[in-house]
Amino acid sequence: MRTFTFDVSLGAKPGQFAMVWLPGIDEKPMSIAFDGKEGMRITFFAVGDMTKKLAECTEGDLVGLRGPFGTHYEWKPRQRLALLAGGYGAAPMYFAARKASEDNCTIDVFVGARSAEHLLYIDKLKQLPNTTVHITTDDGSEGYKGYNVELLKKMLTDSQIPTPDSLFACGPEMMLKAVSEISAEQKIPSQLSLERYMKCGYGLCGNCVVDPLGIRLCKDGPVIKNELCIRITEFGKYHRDALGRKKEL
Repeated sequence: MRTFTFDVSLGAKPGQFAMVWLPGIDEKPMSIAFDGKEGMRITFFAVGDMTKKLAECTEGDLVGLRGPFGTHYEWKPRQRLALLAGGYGAAPMYFAARKASEDNCTIDVFVGARSAEHLLYIDKLKQLPNTTVHITTDDGSEGYKGYNVELLKKMLTDSQIPTPDSLFACGPEMMLKAVSEISAEQKIPSQLSLERYMKCGYGLCGNCVVDPLGIRLCKDGPVIKNELCIRITEFGKYHRDALGRKKEL
């Protein structure tokens, strides 16, 4: 895992993404972990050819940035929010929590990961005012053993936390699907960040179009309200690769 800070601001809002270009290698969309006077920050895992090369970069190396692109999370001052972050989704969720805390929102953040060593942004989240961090790990190495969505549902059912005004979520799609179901079942508005293979960021190539609505996630997403998510038939079932071929989730 790497976190890079660039000495520039793109004026991004929480939930938006940037196209990160490594000259001679490739360009990939990446969630923005923070953008402000401190610069713009991205957090990523070195899992593919491009990100492995990017992880080797050091201060002074040339990296291209385009953006910001897409929709963003929205809230009102002094609302109660529940944020669910799975894996690398903790980075954009930190950005949202930080900005929402500045609007005097009360925030519960449910951070989930495979194990303790994969947890991200815990210390930074704990430093935010009016913010409570709930940790879950699949193996029980830290916090609640299980999924963050399970813990959210348990705490809502047991009245351990008040019903939030809105749910925000970013992470694996099956996690998002579970959040969507809780949102619909308990009638809590939610905003989910959907991920698809994005090439251009401008809505021109059509690679991130979802069935059957035809909306482009680089323009009409990635952050989408649940009432729209539930109309996407591929949500939680499949996505398309760089050539547009279906891949089951």
